[in-house]
Amino acid sequence: MTQATGSPTLRGAAVGRGIGIGLMYGLWKPRVLGAWRVPASGPVILAVNHSHNIDGPMLMGTAPRPVHFLIKKEAFVGPLDPFLRGIGQLKVDRTTADRTAITHALGVLENGGVLGIFPEGTRGEGDFASLRAGLAYFAVRSGAPIVPVAVLGSTERRGRLISALPPLRSRVDVVFGDAFDAQDRARSSDKGGDGRRGGGSGLRTRKVLDEATVRIQGRLTAHLDEARRFTGRR
Repeated sequence: MTQATGSPTLRGAAVGRGIGIGLMYGLWKPRVLGAWRVPASGPVILAVNHSHNIDGPMLMGTAPRPVHFLIKKEAFVGPLDPFLRGIGQLKVDRTTADRTAITHALGVLENGGVLGIFPEGTRGEGDFASLRAGLAYFAVRSGAPIVPVAVLGSTERRGRLISALPPLRSRVDVVFGDAFDAQDRARSSDKGGDGRRGGGSGLRTRKVLDEATVRIQGRLTAHLDEARRFTGRR
């Protein structure tokens, strides 16, 4: 697929990953578990629980591949606007069906890139209790596998210098889960000759998306519970 004008670039996301590595490992102590579960090539969606402001940058700095995140438009203010665009991040208007954001996000996947999504839509308890339909739509439309990611430890309050950030030099666990399909299809049958995922089922009815959302929520919640047990984090 040809890169559309104004769309995010892999080079930009790679720069963002370098910045994320420097900041996250410089200010905190990330412990990354299961990064090998992220496919080494081809389109993939990282579905991340969202309870803290650093969850996005933490994933940018710890994921094994550059990530293009869908980020609320309110974050694109002042000098942050050209900066976030420059590092390959996607601005999305959460109050409407943002066609530009949808087109750019699908473009990332069609070009074999990594799309990062907070499926809860906003920062909350980070427990995947309430999922929006966006994740299911992108997964069904593109056929890209979903990798669940749990960011744990960023909500601890003791020792904080700034209330919106975890204590500096504290440990934050980032746990990647097994890749899965939104519609529970055999993954090997959806690959083309170049090893990329197929174009999805083509069916995006409300029933299909609702069923996919229920399945996705079950897998994300199960991964979060397992990650909490394994790390001893809440």
